[in-house]
Amino acid sequence: MSTSSTPRGSYFEPIDDHRYKPTAHAGGAWDPDEQHFSPLGGLVVHAIDRHRAAAGPDDGLILSRISYDILGRLALDECEIQVETLRPGRTIELLEAVVRIAGRPVVRARAWLLAGLDTSAVAGGPADRLPAPESLDPWPMSDLWPGGYIAELDVRPVAPPRPGRTTAWISTPLDLVAGRRVGPLASYLALVDTANGIAVRQPPTEWMFPNVDLTVHLHRAPRGSWTGLDTTVAFGPTGQGLTSTVLHDVDGPVGHAQQILTVRPIG
Repeated sequence: MSTSSTPRGSYFEPIDDHRYKPTAHAGGAWDPDEQHFSPLGGLVVHAIDRHRAAAGPDDGLILSRISYDILGRLALDECEIQVETLRPGRTIELLEAVVRIAGRPVVRARAWLLAGLDTSAVAGGPADRLPAPESLDPWPMSDLWPGGYIAELDVRPVAPPRPGRTTAWISTPLDLVAGRRVGPLASYLALVDTANGIAVRQPPTEWMFPNVDLTVHLHRAPRGSWTGLDTTVAFGPTGQGLTSTVLHDVDGPVGHAQQILTVRPIG
């Protein structure tokens, strides 16, 4: 989602330093007249990056966890994002971002930033890489889901999607914010919320299962233009569900994402 000299469309247009207007490309899957949360989640990280840049020179802290609570309907309308530092520090810092639409808080996010140190001598963990996205065939996800956001995605499943279990690469040709340089983490996280739509257990025309939150933990910074989602979805017997995802980049796993779902029949 880096800025180029040739306009290619975006999810948001900036109004000023804190306000953004979503385009039709940000339209949601449950309701095309609402925002899909995925690009908005990336926009929050972009706002955090701008807040940190305004505070002074790079302090070496790395965003390592971000949790989003979705407080209400995300109208496809102008939004304002305000960021504040809740717990300043040289090695650990906690930030909070609040998204408002029509003056009402609709998303509250908290991000932990941790000191960046050379721990390569002890680095380790799962090393399984997904097949390269260029080697996989596209999947027309818009056959399952409506909305401007889904329509623009390039989705490359590792194997045919099946109920409750899918592994896929996600990419987009669009910029996150028109005319602005966007950091790699904001671009990566702008696609993570797609996880709840790639491994559906029941047809979305018969059942609703929107997530009310998203929490992402990262053990290293992702790189590249593809977001890898190794996703499992579980539904419980009392109206709750859970979407759990191992996050990948082209070098292997980078962390985990969790989304709690409210499961209910349509009609």
